[in-house]
Amino acid sequence: MGQYIIRRILIAIPTLLVISFVIFAVLALAPGDPLAQFALNPAIPESTRELIRIQFGLDQPWPVRYVRWISSLAQGDWGWSFASRSPVIDIVSQRIPQTLQVVGVAYLIAVMFAIPIGIISAVKQYSIFDQVATMGAFIGFSVPSFFTGLLLILIFAVNLKWFPTVYSTTLQVTDWDTLGQQVRQMVLPVTVLVVQQTAALTRFMRSSMLENLPLDYVRTARAKGLADQIVVLRHVLRNSMIPVVTLVALGIPTIFAGAIITENLFRVNGLGALLITSIQNSDTPVVMALTFIFACLTVLFNLIADILYGVLDPRVRYS
Repeated sequence: MGQYIIRRILIAIPTLLVISFVIFAVLALAPGDPLAQFALNPAIPESTRELIRIQFGLDQPWPVRYVRWISSLAQGDWGWSFASRSPVIDIVSQRIPQTLQVVGVAYLIAVMFAIPIGIISAVKQYSIFDQVATMGAFIGFSVPSFFTGLLLILIFAVNLKWFPTVYSTTLQVTDWDTLGQQVRQMVLPVTVLVVQQTAALTRFMRSSMLENLPLDYVRTARAKGLADQIVVLRHVLRNSMIPVVTLVALGIPTIFAGAIITENLFRVNGLGALLITSIQNSDTPVVMALTFIFACLTVLFNLIADILYGVLDPRVRYS
């Protein structure tokens, strides 16, 4: 296992290099001037604009800029933002806690709900519970997140006034009152993400369980006199979780990137909102840093999923 992990890490390094090169090339060759905001200000003379371009290295060809960027990244320097003229690592670090609070909590709740619902739906196939869960999963999976968010805002924030419409990132939790305010403002954005993720995970969990329930080893376990609960939880669930682990692990970086709409809808100053703002401002260093972070998360959780395969299935061997 140790050799396999080391080998995968060594493979991940050139993979991330190729991904970073492609992303940097696409952003560098995209139309538009990253420093267009300076051109719109007539008070800035042309000589000053040229000095700014030299300072950010925009006078160099994009392959040279990529080599400089990847070299600085290896030393822990993520570059400087074109828009705010501040270190990219500081900007990203300020937004990560907001995303983790909303996205992290939402994904944990979604997994906690989806797995039991999927198991019960498969075991009690075609029952009322299964039909209701299937219909709810189809609705949650089909309805776009922006519509769900707007509907929740209209019902629970505007009409009932139970929850705030805007997420306050300046709120500091110091006592029980501020903790209650923090929970209240997290309810709506977390609910939007939970609905979408629970729907997808529930359907996948149910399908995986239904594939294993009719197999011979399940009939053998029942023929030995084992209780249905033991057969389902100890045998069927363990084998059914193998493909679900892939979906859960790879869904973590996906939900970070997919929370863009939710964060903008509820004004959550997280990574998703930062990505949209940076794209609108042509802030290439920030966009590059965020997309590279998402790529690293995908590679990391793909490795974690492969390791969990060996934990769930002893037949899996790494050589």
